[in-house]
Amino acid sequence: MSQVIPVILCGGSGTRLWPLSRSGFPKQFLVLSGDDSQSSLFQQAIERINAIGGPDVNLGPTLIVTNEEHRFLALDQLRELKDISATLLLEPIGRNTAPALTLAAFEAKGSQNAGKDDPILVITPADQTVQNTAAFIKALQDCVAVVQADEKKQTIAILGITPTSPETGYGYIKCGAIQGANQEYVVEQFVEKPDSATAQAYLKDSNYLWNGGMFVLRASTWLAALKEFRPDIFSATETAWVAKTIDQSGQATFIRPDKDIFKTVPGESIDYAVIEKCPGSKYVVKVVELDAGWNDLGAWDAVWQVGQQDPDGNVTSGDTLVTNSKNSLVHASTRLVSAVGVENLIIVETADAVLVADRKNSQDVKNIVNQLESQKREEKNLHRKVSRPWGWYDSVDEGERFKVKRIQVKPGASLSLQMHHHRAEHWIVVKGTAQITNGDQVILLTENQSTYIPQGQTHRLANPGNTPLEIIEVQSGSYLGEDDIVRFEDTYGRS
Repeated sequence: MSQVIPVILCGGSGTRLWPLSRSGFPKQFLVLSGDDSQSSLFQQAIERINAIGGPDVNLGPTLIVTNEEHRFLALDQLRELKDISATLLLEPIGRNTAPALTLAAFEAKGSQNAGKDDPILVITPADQTVQNTAAFIKALQDCVAVVQADEKKQTIAILGITPTSPETGYGYIKCGAIQGANQEYVVEQFVEKPDSATAQAYLKDSNYLWNGGMFVLRASTWLAALKEFRPDIFSATETAWVAKTIDQSGQATFIRPDKDIFKTVPGESIDYAVIEKCPGSKYVVKVVELDAGWNDLGAWDAVWQVGQQDPDGNVTSGDTLVTNSKNSLVHASTRLVSAVGVENLIIVETADAVLVADRKNSQDVKNIVNQLESQKREEKNLHRKVSRPWGWYDSVDEGERFKVKRIQVKPGASLSLQMHHHRAEHWIVVKGTAQITNGDQVILLTENQSTYIPQGQTHRLANPGNTPLEIIEVQSGSYLGEDDIVRFEDTYGRS
């Protein structure tokens, strides 16, 4: 029995879900169910794919391919999942899904856990939702069985989503005849995102399924097919992989392909690079149908569709009051949001931005993100409250020559040893114990005590205690940007 290795593709920025999703905290790390006790999309993806293990599926450790910038977000959310062993493959820059899967295939084939075996990869994005988990698990297990049965190691299995509407935002799979014990179809053709009339025709024709971007194939099959169809991607990614570095963060392993070489890798999707070229070649693509309430949450309208609707069709989250309104989504993050007499609207509030959009135009939120980028506004990238590997900070107020932050440091964690050229800082301990390096001095401060860090002084903030440390930081100076940090030492490899 071949080892089966889950692969989570955790890239993308989810721009159509702004202002909740941002490049520094993309949608896969969000909880979009409206219940803070629920898991993020990333955590749900990991738990679903790890549930396929059983007597016929020898499940190995999970491989997560994500951006270097998001490594600690992924690591923090991984720690909340019990009994999940994972290795993080860190892309220095996004190059789409084909290079990402290639990194995972190289790691899977070279892993000591794989031994001499040729492992089967089960690949899924990190930002989808599924209502019927049992049906999803069964369909993936069927895909594994399809690949396992091919002794020539040239079969690729793919999940095809049962269409529920004439969707123009998805690619489609044209199915041929049923072939095999798992009710799989041979794929005749992959077709691009259709116009509305074509999508209507596909919906009426039972031979077409949505392409959800979930694949099962052997590591060797992917590498061989990529080498045949896109040797440029194969060669550049292999060169970057050979020059990789490996380090540990607690129980987690970080693997980094060479940054400069990886930047030269052509960006391309799994579908365009390989999968769509396979029908008619020696690589046979078979599709297993999935009818499980799948959604890729590509825009706010999709979040409304999968949300828990009240009798008037409204989906609400957070502190909201809604009256005489229908078929709207209202999301409050930090304060009371009320809606009166509205229909078919998207209203999303965060601490530093509010979005109001017609539901039918929710795909166009990306146009706002493009404007933010052209204006170099920070609201595109980060929330007011920013996660860091040591904890978080919240910029609660700012004006000319001053900024006020609320900072929380995890037990045992510390910020980097650093210095600022353009600002001084005042620190007041609100809760916990702070160990503060201030030049040559190291002092301990407790609740209601404070200190001053002069401009140009080397300093560090650490939490030596067993409970979270919280401080208020008041910055003053001529420039207060986050890039005015010179790091000398850093636990998290940022110096």
